[in-house]
Amino acid sequence: MSTADDFDEVRNDPDPIRRGRRAAELMTVYQQRATELARLRKAAIEEAHHRGLSYTEIADQLGITKGRISQIRATAPQPERAFFGVGPVNVGIPRRFGLEEGRERPFFDANDQATQQAVESTLSRLSLAYNSFAIDPDRSVPPAGDCVIICGPKSAPIARQLLEHDPILGFERDEEAWWITDTRTGQRHRSPYRRDSSNRTDIGYFARHRDTDRILVHIAGITSIGSLGVAHWLDGHLNAVFDPAAELVNGVVECDFDADFSVTDSRLIVGPYIEVL
Repeated sequence: MSTADDFDEVRNDPDPIRRGRRAAELMTVYQQRATELARLRKAAIEEAHHRGLSYTEIADQLGITKGRISQIRATAPQPERAFFGVGPVNVGIPRRFGLEEGRERPFFDANDQATQQAVESTLSRLSLAYNSFAIDPDRSVPPAGDCVIICGPKSAPIARQLLEHDPILGFERDEEAWWITDTRTGQRHRSPYRRDSSNRTDIGYFARHRDTDRILVHIAGITSIGSLGVAHWLDGHLNAVFDPAAELVNGVVECDFDADFSVTDSRLIVGPYIEVL
């Protein structure tokens, strides 16, 4: 359905509660698109300049002042904002189940929650709206729209299906441990923390998939602290992994953490591999 159809549908909805709820949803969508258009305008100006036009010539052709060009360049969103899509972005973590007083009860891993909060903080910094959602053990399909899926292959089929669309990096389990595998080099990477719990270093995987008209970012650690390490690294290095023409971007991050499971440092150890359209 087009934006115009959505707009008319809201205007003509006889139910005031549904009309109000849908109006609020559309306002968020419009705001996100306006922000993305501002980013695209800035990118277009920079591309025109790199092709040889002066900023004065660009201003003349766009019908605005050179001062306005300077303002756009200084205030428009960063290009790497589009690493996560246009927004709003759905950010999901696994909902797990355990026995408590003889009954099975749902819970969320504290490190998964910390990763979700870290990603949402990055999204806020990039002026991207977000919604949180739970990934149940049988979930195989992400919500509509742009998504960040924080989930390992053993937690839900949604993660396994995303990994099936990555021809370069993957997860493998043998009798000894879980590994992140690299088909480019033939190497396998194991979590130091899983090998020795006194070693506070873990690893995690990330991939950015272009799925027709939306973006799916997948984050998965060997343990949940590895996922937090990925979020920590991405927050400071999006400019190194964002390519607007990429079909797939992926890599492996290693992180250090303290006794409170707070990440103290992170670094890229594989990739980034950038598969351009």
